[in-house]
Amino acid sequence: MAAPLDDMFSFCVDPGKVSSCVEVRFIDNVKGKGLFAKRSMKKGETIFIERPLVSAQFLWNTLYKYKACEYCLRALETAEGNARRLSGIPGLSLPHPELCRVRPEQHQACPQCQVMYCSSECRQAAADQYHRALCLGPSEEDPDHPINKLKDAWKSMHYPPETSSIMLMAKMVAMVKQAKDKAHLQKLFTHFCSRTANEEEEIAHKLLGEQFRGQLALLHSLFREALYDDHLSRWFVPEGFRSLFALVGTNGQGIGTSSLSQWVHACDALELPAQQREHLDSFIDQLYKDIEKETGDFLNCEGSGLFLLQSSCNHSCIPNAEASFPDNNFLLHLSALCDINQGEEICISYLDCCQRDRSRHSRHKILRENYLFVCSCPKCVSQMDELDVTSEEEEEEEGVAEGETEGDEMEDEMTDV
Repeated sequence: MAAPLDDMFSFCVDPGKVSSCVEVRFIDNVKGKGLFAKRSMKKGETIFIERPLVSAQFLWNTLYKYKACEYCLRALETAEGNARRLSGIPGLSLPHPELCRVRPEQHQACPQCQVMYCSSECRQAAADQYHRALCLGPSEEDPDHPINKLKDAWKSMHYPPETSSIMLMAKMVAMVKQAKDKAHLQKLFTHFCSRTANEEEEIAHKLLGEQFRGQLALLHSLFREALYDDHLSRWFVPEGFRSLFALVGTNGQGIGTSSLSQWVHACDALELPAQQREHLDSFIDQLYKDIEKETGDFLNCEGSGLFLLQSSCNHSCIPNAEASFPDNNFLLHLSALCDINQGEEICISYLDCCQRDRSRHSRHKILRENYLFVCSCPKCVSQMDELDVTSEEEEEEEGVAEGETEGDEMEDEMTDV
């Protein structure tokens, strides 16, 4: 049973306004539902802002000292502290430090387990929604605690670049445990796209990787030991656990936050004399070169979440909308990439920019392997009758590119903030 349509807008900022701009419609048995514009929208317009039903930072990302609020994933490092760590330059000073929006004096720790939050509001929200059920207290660093054993097992099977977290599933269980209306919360989770048993098996294996295909049973056993609850008994049998695993793998939206990125955007918005602008831009360009040399591509605090309304957006190889996280937290902004007409379907892309530029054959291969569907967007349909044969040399080049992006393809495209 799907969640009522009113629930679809319940996690949006200003849900009444959003429901007057977009609607969710059933398309067909192949595509399922889709999101459609109820009025015309201009390029660059924010279609809606939505917080996730549940979200979690990736475990390796946490281990590598990307400090984020446990609730909203806001980056906790100052822009300058973040730049120093990523560049490996301890004495680095950022110009215009007043543009950094991180407020360390407002940060709070859980008094029992010392998990960090960006504010008292986030600490309380986490406690009210799920943290009381997950708080390890003095056992936070105990490797023998069942939840820590579950985390360690996940990390041993799911290496960077990460695409999901077992803790997203753990938080789902904890939320139901703490919820006053357990039935309503469980109905919200039924909204997300479901799969057949064979598809669930494929998604689970993709998340774990080929070398860990047989490890789903171990994760299930540890998950059950750490979190079992009578109200959710169906999630703790092997078939139910696999379905939960596939739900997260299919619907999880990547989240990226960065205090440094937010500082850079604030610098870009400054009105400066030409010489000062040139000097500032040169400083930022050099900073990113230093970071690339020291750290590579891993710049953000990263996690994933389940977003009710955003999950209604279907894929297109020529998307008219994209998701981003400009507020340095888990608030998803869906913005128009071009003018959108009334009645038009609003689509995002599950492929990154480089993947979208490949041949139809290559795009379909990625989508079939990772999302289990064949794209029928206008770009793909228009190319169906064209000669679309890739030479051996092109296939080898695409194979190299696919290897470079392995692991990134199970999550929706995440635009850098």
